[in-house]
Amino acid sequence: MATLIDADLLTAIVTPFDENKKIDFASLEKLVNHLIEQGCNGFVVGGTTGETPTLTHDEKIALYQHFGQIVDGRVPVIAGTGSNNTAETIAFTNEVAEIKGIDYALVVVPPYNKPNQRSMIAHFTAVNDQVEMPFLIYNIPGRTGVKMEKETVVELSHLKNIKGIKQCASLEELEYIIEHKDTDFQVFTGEDTQALTARLLGANGVVSVATHLYTKEMRQMYDALYEGNYPKAAKIQRWLTPKMQALFMYPSPSPVKAVLNAQGFSVGGCRLPLVSLNDEEKTTLAQHLGLAEHALMQKLPLDLGKELEND
Repeated sequence: MATLIDADLLTAIVTPFDENKKIDFASLEKLVNHLIEQGCNGFVVGGTTGETPTLTHDEKIALYQHFGQIVDGRVPVIAGTGSNNTAETIAFTNEVAEIKGIDYALVVVPPYNKPNQRSMIAHFTAVNDQVEMPFLIYNIPGRTGVKMEKETVVELSHLKNIKGIKQCASLEELEYIIEHKDTDFQVFTGEDTQALTARLLGANGVVSVATHLYTKEMRQMYDALYEGNYPKAAKIQRWLTPKMQALFMYPSPSPVKAVLNAQGFSVGGCRLPLVSLNDEEKTTLAQHLGLAEHALMQKLPLDLGKELEND
């Protein structure tokens, strides 16, 4: 089992689709290998960026089986298994636990039902007590409609199978969790723009969308931080921040898929209810990424950090 101990730069990876909107495993393998080569050292598969709500049960199982084979133990893999049905979450997590190469599950705060904090504790305690694999909490209020409060996270951090959290909230809440959590509980920000600050505060790293495009730069940023070169790390984060924000100008993952397609990764479009970017949106996105106006409608190089290198 690959562990999260040394992972700091995890990609919440897209699910590539072919022209028939079927999962494209060949494109997935190409992308995974590229990201590992660039410095990504962990993955979340079947998360928000992977358009999991549009995948069937059988598609998710096939995706996770193939993903485990592609990664082959090189880095830890976290697979999304959560839903707003506790019994279904437990059953599916235990099914995924049997898949070779999947190291952790990711269990989202139940969306739509709008549970209160006591209900969240009951839900995650039930999952903890009845699953056969370690898992992380996924706290993303913008998607679920409710927020797991920092005190609730800390309480749950002491349960044996809950090994960490992907936290999408304020830095102040992140600080509190880091300060009060169980010793072995790992904290990852799910906000790309917090990548550097979260690490400085004591988080383990980031679960990122931007790593699809800027793994090399984000790896350089963290390496500079570890070497004590704070000006360099800060400079890279400042360069990255507007680009990270641009990747959420339109419903994710449509922006990052548009860029990946232009780079030749053939990840396809999005499944309904999301739609791919039109030409006007591609033009706007390109400008916000600091690219030429029509960059996303022609062949785009893999290295988007030349501007930073030359600065």
